[in-house]
This record gives sequence, structure tokens and C-alpha cells, in this order.
Amino acid sequence: MSPSPALQVLVVDDEPAIRNLLRTTLSAEGYHVIEAGSAREGATLAGNRRIDLFLIDLGLPDGDGVTLIREIRGWTQRPILVLSARTQEMQKVQALDAGADDFVSKPFGVAELHARIRVALRHAGLPALEGSVLMLGNVSIDLLARNVTRDGQPVKLTATQWRLLEVLARHAGRVVTGHQLLREVWGPGHGEQGHYLRIYVRQLRQKLEADPTNPRFLQTELGVGYRLLPSGEGV
Repeated sequence: MSPSPALQVLVVDDEPAIRNLLRTTLSAEGYHVIEAGSAREGATLAGNRRIDLFLIDLGLPDGDGVTLIREIRGWTQRPILVLSARTQEMQKVQALDAGADDFVSKPFGVAELHARIRVALRHAGLPALEGSVLMLGNVSIDLLARNVTRDGQPVKLTATQWRLLEVLARHAGRVVTGHQLLREVWGPGHGEQGHYLRIYVRQLRQKLEADPTNPRFLQTELGVGYRLLPSGEGV
């Protein structure tokens, strides 16, 4: 897959100067930045976009960022970092208890923030993904490098195809329900649109399976969802 899809970051902060700083610095590092100035706008964008990492301010004009964190954490395990001028320990604890992965106090250094983001993204992967490559026969999936090869040749995937494959690979060997895949890949607003899933699973099989009509690795669990079985796991 070349080039790798850019990681998408949702910034929820009511200060335009902060959003501008984050957009400039994160874009320079290769991230795609999406901005929201309120909790309501943040919740809408989170539910309708493929987001890889969330940066959320606690002091939003229309609500508490903790509530937004709790809402987002209800349907995804993607990393959430809090950016806030609030410094009381209890406020940090509340944000972390709601599901945030880390807390960065304002004002913050750009280098420190980028380091915290890298750590959060690294920790978002299951231990099996750390420094490892998933093999599906002659297909190699490197989740850290975000690329796929087949017989040593790059496999080109769209951003949505990659996101679906990534979620399945993070749960390799286990059944992932259709509802979970739809929420993780397309957002919570698409939880009932199973036709999306069937189309993209078929596309992935055409690119990864020797015989897409008789899949060896990307298996359907009837009435439940899908399971990605790496080489050596019952295939």
C-alpha cells in the first residue's frame, strides 16, 4: 500500500489559536487534522469520520470535555489525549477515568505533545502488533509501518480498506462483530449499514485471498461478523 493513508486527528478546542497551532504542527508531521470548536461539533465529527486519535480540551463552551470523552470511549478504543489549562489533580483523574489515555497541560511544548501522541498511538496497538508483522500466507501486513505486500509487491488499499483491515488485524484470531466494525471504521452513525461492510470485505478478499470466493484468512462468522485468521492459526 503506497502511500500510507495519513492518520486522522480530531482536535476539539474552542481557542482558534490553539487549533491553528495544532493544525500547522501536526500537518507538518504528516497527520490529517480535523477541527471542532465545541463539544457538539466534536461529537458530530467523531461520529461521521474515521478518526485515529482525539485531542480534546476540557473547557468547551457548550459542555465539559469529560462528557465528550466518555461518549467517544463508548464506541471506540482509539487514543484520546486531553489538552487543558486545568491543572487540579482531580480534574485530570476525572478525564482519565472517563477514558482519556493521557493529559497534556496548557501551555505545552510541541515536541512534548508529539512525543505523547507517538506513545498513545503505539499503546493503542495490541502487544502482538508491537514490532511484528502479520502473515496471511503470501500476504504481509505491517501495522506499524502501515503497509501491505503480496509476494513482496505492494498492495494498494484505500484509506477505508486499510482501516477495516487494521481493525480486523488488531483482533486477529477473534470474531469482530459487524456492528463493532461499522462503528470503528465508519463511526457510530453507521452501525446499521451492513452493506458497507459486505462491499469492503469483498474488496479486501479480492486483494488478499488466492481464492476470494473461498476465503482462507478473512472468514465470515454467519450472523455475527468476521474473523481474520493469520497463518498458523487453524488455516
